[in-house]
Amino acid sequence: MIEIWPAIDIIDSQNVRLTEGDYDTKAAMGRTPLEAVAFYSGQPRVGRIHTVDLIGAKEKKPAEMDLFRDIIKATELPVEIGGGIRSEETIREYLDMGAGYLIIGTKGLTEPDWLIEMSRKYPGKLMLGLDARGDKVALNGWLETAETTVFEMLERLDGAEIGGVIYTDIARDGRMEGPNVEMTGKLAKTSKWPVTASGGVRNGSDLAALETEGVFAAIVGKAANTDEFWESIR
Repeated sequence: MIEIWPAIDIIDSQNVRLTEGDYDTKAAMGRTPLEAVAFYSGQPRVGRIHTVDLIGAKEKKPAEMDLFRDIIKATELPVEIGGGIRSEETIREYLDMGAGYLIIGTKGLTEPDWLIEMSRKYPGKLMLGLDARGDKVALNGWLETAETTVFEMLERLDGAEIGGVIYTDIARDGRMEGPNVEMTGKLAKTSKWPVTASGGVRNGSDLAALETEGVFAAIVGKAANTDEFWESIR
């Protein structure tokens, strides 16, 4: 059964959500990051907690180390961290504090050889953050779009020992209009690694559609803050 990874996106130690990755659309969620962790940890089908340091992604270096340390201590579920992870030093620091998985985005997309090397040092612990506008790769906190397609990117990572691929369709992110089932399904059928869908997931029906396409897990953001979502999967 497809796993659910609730998302906690963080700016200035607050639990927020953006729409299409636009920092100007920042909206505070009802729970603090630690309250959200406690709530999600008790929900069905939650396989891990997905967290993103949005300022870290923008500034290309971690900005919330202390908060992530507290989040890891607050749950028995694996905690996945993304945003601003661009060096082996940062990878080691997060893993040493107990992070379950780390998302490598821009650094891995622009320097695939580096990601392959790191994935062999830390097998299964690094996830590729494959953010895109349609099929074109997005970089640097979604502020830039490359000419490389998501399929070309997977080819360049041949031989990597990553734990999986997280595909985010930026156009769907935060809009509660449903995930890009077709594109995520194509990636799931193409990828050597498990593919996780991110962006637009609303309810149990969206999860079922993704599962039919062979998608391993779904990251749920805004919808995870509603009672309706959890009722839809019971």
